[in-house]
Amino acid sequence: MAKRLSYQEKKTQAFVDIINEMFIIAGHQVTYEDIKGRQDAWYTQWSMTESQFDEWQKWGQKYLKKKFRLSEVFAQREMGFIGLMWGLTHTNKNLI
Repeated sequence: MAKRLSYQEKKTQAFVDIINEMFIIAGHQVTYEDIKGRQDAWYTQWSMTESQFDEWQKWGQKYLKKKFRLSEVFAQREMGFIGLMWGLTHTNKNLI
């Protein structure tokens, strides 16, 4: 029988999943394991488009709602914080 994860372990696993999905959506061959432990501003090393950022935010909100049974508002807030803290630099290609 598999060990049941504690709430903190579930939060850590969710963070890893969300960061990995960010790199997948942005089209980079990077994983959480590649950036784990880095003290520099690693999130500025890669970028994503505004539409990719929006797609990632929607994916993360759906993921958090399902995994932690959060309301829409709380899932949006959590993904907003994650995007601000660890989201890749994003630009609007239409303005360039």
